[in-house]
Amino acid sequence: MIVCVHLPRFELVVAAGGAEVLAGRALAIAPLPGGEQRVGETSGAAEAFGVQLGMALGEALARCPQLGLVAADPVGVAQAWEQTVRALEGIGAAVELERAGLAYFEADGLRGIYGGEEGVIAAARRASRSDSRLRSGLRPSPSRHGQGSRSSSPGRVAPNAGGRFARVGAGPTRFCALAAAQTVRSRRAVVVGERGEQARRYLAVQPVSLLRFRGETAALVEPLSRLGVRTLGELAALARDAVADRFGTPGVLAHRLAGGEDTPLRARRVEERLEEGMELGEPSSGAALERVLGVLVARLLARSERRGRALGAVTLSAALVEGGTWQERVVFRQALSDGGRMGLALSLRLALLPAPAASLRLGVERFGPPSGEQHTLLDDEIQGRGERLREAVCQMRAVAGADAALRALCVDVDSRVPERRVVLSTFSG
Repeated sequence: MIVCVHLPRFELVVAAGGAEVLAGRALAIAPLPGGEQRVGETSGAAEAFGVQLGMALGEALARCPQLGLVAADPVGVAQAWEQTVRALEGIGAAVELERAGLAYFEADGLRGIYGGEEGVIAAARRASRSDSRLRSGLRPSPSRHGQGSRSSSPGRVAPNAGGRFARVGAGPTRFCALAAAQTVRSRRAVVVGERGEQARRYLAVQPVSLLRFRGETAALVEPLSRLGVRTLGELAALARDAVADRFGTPGVLAHRLAGGEDTPLRARRVEERLEEGMELGEPSSGAALERVLGVLVARLLARSERRGRALGAVTLSAALVEGGTWQERVVFRQALSDGGRMGLALSLRLALLPAPAASLRLGVERFGPPSGEQHTLLDDEIQGRGERLREAVCQMRAVAGADAALRALCVDVDSRVPERRVVLSTFSG
């Protein structure tokens, strides 16, 4: 049994400063400076006017002239969501993250601890509300190296995002659990039965708009609606070959989801979170920010918690003077522990900063192998190439996901059907 935890409009709640701000107001997240002019998450009042996520800004303002735009806060969203996820992991759950505000975990191993599925769901609901830092809005005390401030801009407190009512549902697959969570309208959880005919009957009456919650199938909702496909049952009734011919791989996945099938969970790897930050005395950009970045890189490499490991991926973020925040994920071509090379790679991303910054932060997202690794006197070239290949695969997966590196396996070389000759499997090194 898989449990889905969904915090509706999570990004908008964090950016607006709390769930109470949304009550009765038509709000939407403003486009990022320099990015595509489309609105982000919208409040219920804005949706009543027809404003939807991803709509062009001009069309959104035409439909709702009183629409209020809230500056995007990707740094605050990431921090608030990380705290909520760590609270879920605190109950023993191995969590898979779909996006900010939406997570899944397997409940079978937790039934004995919490007394069945209802107990697991109750523990997940408490964990999604248990972060005292988010509920109280207290700013944490700063620690050494200017670290410890979790606010996204100077003087700002963490919003009450974790204290919202969480929609929690359970089902035999991720998609069934998501459908159950979307039908929750009270504190009583919705649990879909075992995998099979019961799950298919439950999904058959659900709207096709549920596909928006999966990144691979989100773009299919609009064309399916234009074709008259309103429910998942109508989608499942179509021939899979016809859906694949019209929509390709995303269509096949959508058809499988509508039929009660899904892929296994992929829980995230829990790693230490190292971060360095600096509040700037005055708005800075250009060469001044590069000097600050060099200081942050040096501090991060000097941290004892690093234990000599190289850095594979980092997150560079800034609080903007004009309001809102900016964040950029950087995956190095190979794991680095050289401050000069790291600073050179990161300084290129500073040019993407849309406005002068009031603060700058640098955090480690993924560690690489130890940089001081000892090799044999006569290094085996084959073994060395294998180690470099494994590290390159890790870096590639950090950029493009778990399916970025695949291996071609010959299955039936003499087959006349090309798809039967060679299949793709996960590369394990």
